[in-house]
Amino acid sequence: MSRSEELFERAKKVLPGGVNSPVRAFRAVGGNPRFIVKGLGSHILDEDGLEYIDYVGSWGPMVLGHSHPDILKAVYDRMVNGLSFGAPTALEVEMAEKMVAMVPNIEMVRMVNSGTEAVMSALRLARGATGRDKIIKFEGCYHGHSDAMLVGAGSGALTQGEPDSKGVTKGAAQDTLMAQYNDLASVERLLDANPGQVAAVIVEPVAANMGVVPPKEGFLQGLRDLCDKHGALLIFDEVITGFRLAAGGAQEYFGVRADLVTFGKIIGGGMPVGAYAGSRALMEQVAPCGPVYQAGTLSGNPVAMAAGLAQLQILTDHPEVYTVMETSAQYIANHLRASAEKHGVKMQVNQVGSLLCPYFTETPVDCFAAAKISDTKKYAKYFNKMLLRGVYLAPSQFEAMFVSSAHTQKDLTFTVQAADESLAAL
Repeated sequence: MSRSEELFERAKKVLPGGVNSPVRAFRAVGGNPRFIVKGLGSHILDEDGLEYIDYVGSWGPMVLGHSHPDILKAVYDRMVNGLSFGAPTALEVEMAEKMVAMVPNIEMVRMVNSGTEAVMSALRLARGATGRDKIIKFEGCYHGHSDAMLVGAGSGALTQGEPDSKGVTKGAAQDTLMAQYNDLASVERLLDANPGQVAAVIVEPVAANMGVVPPKEGFLQGLRDLCDKHGALLIFDEVITGFRLAAGGAQEYFGVRADLVTFGKIIGGGMPVGAYAGSRALMEQVAPCGPVYQAGTLSGNPVAMAAGLAQLQILTDHPEVYTVMETSAQYIANHLRASAEKHGVKMQVNQVGSLLCPYFTETPVDCFAAAKISDTKKYAKYFNKMLLRGVYLAPSQFEAMFVSSAHTQKDLTFTVQAADESLAAL
């Protein structure tokens, strides 16, 4: 029995499913998860000493790769002065100033501890600011595990949400309405059917939790226009896209403004973190300035702030990072398409910036319905063949490949060769 297998058996006795987040259990792809002991640059090492080129990157934060020396130094320098105080520190101010300077259309930031918490808080703020109760989200877009966001589609686009998890009450979900990603008409129908009741429309600007689904031309601006017309706020969930698509995130990349933006992942440099941000007028409605309450013992944790600030500073100093990552992702995507065609494998490859995802289907993937018909069993086979060749992909069809600036040409060449062999073996 390998060390990872031994640890997994032990873990299943004390952790639900042996993991602390479901996708890590490998149930979608079969086999046992690898227990990771070390990461350096674009590579990770498991407990059995096996090395992999990593395209998970802690699900997005490692935009500069693992164990970047500047980030580690910032963490070490901060740690020696204490880990947490429950009181303000200069680093919180510097982080907020940095984010405001980098991201278009935000004036104030509230730090929290996770993307889930950021979304939950932004939705509460939207409801408090508008005096309305209902929220529109999109099927297949994930916004964390707060009750109101764990909602699946009802019997049609105009129905109210039904809980998509045990333990979520119908009351918690009844004000969440479901639209179809890339379908403005579905949003407009909901707004028309609920006049003066919708507080906000929340969207992943790039739907990166159904694989990678880019917005169609005009979709995001159309949401902006509909929200303006109906007096609703537009929330961009940029927990994944924030500081990854561009220094200013999706607002900069697509040229569309949001009223509120949620962040996570990259702003912590690998440490647990989240944030929501918007105009001064909106954000000053949050306690202690205003009546919308939200608090957190570890919010603005100095170690997390130190790591995140170091990472954002590197991204500011080296804007070429974004071109490098996008070029690398395009390289992989183009080779995947060519290999699939060569071996007669039905595949679509979506890519936006440094995010990409292969789908085993002949149908273009532009919404959740199209993503769902992809062959997940074939993806599982592909995943395991890549893993055996030393390439660590997301253990689920409906997750992104995250390319970092640490991925070298050698890594990319190895990856596409492994993919060619894996697709041929299918």
